[in-house]
Amino acid sequence: MKRKTEQYVRYAVRIFFVLYLMTLVYLMFFAEEWGRSMLEGEYRYNFKPFQEIRRYLMYYEQIGIWRVLWNLVGNVIGFIPYGALLPALREKKMGLCKVALLSFELTLCIELTQLILRVGSCDVDDMILNTLGGCIGYGIYRLVVRKQKTA
Repeated sequence: MKRKTEQYVRYAVRIFFVLYLMTLVYLMFFAEEWGRSMLEGEYRYNFKPFQEIRRYLMYYEQIGIWRVLWNLVGNVIGFIPYGALLPALREKKMGLCKVALLSFELTLCIELTQLILRVGSCDVDDMILNTLGGCIGYGIYRLVVRKQKTA
């Protein structure tokens, strides 16, 4: 890719990344239709890995398949753009471990903020699923870059 085209692409990626982060913040903390309001009374949280994932899979008939997919698949899909855009922002190569760590760190910040503000629910399983989504996004990014190099 020509240098000028690379600059335009990197600029577009930056804009999209900022819009993505703004949307993520809205959905995680302000979207009342997703249950994101300051909670009064009892607050639910989960610090045991795979507890909620297992519960969703075991009781999918009672919970409803759409709610199970929305929670489990949605947490993965929600972080795919993060994992794909993060390495595209940098000129230096970024590896899978770095993207996984940054995905985990962002999710940890979100979950701790939800715990402190009592907005949504703090769930360690969300951290696992979001980090997985970031890694999948990185894989997609690498496939696109590899395909561009061969074209």
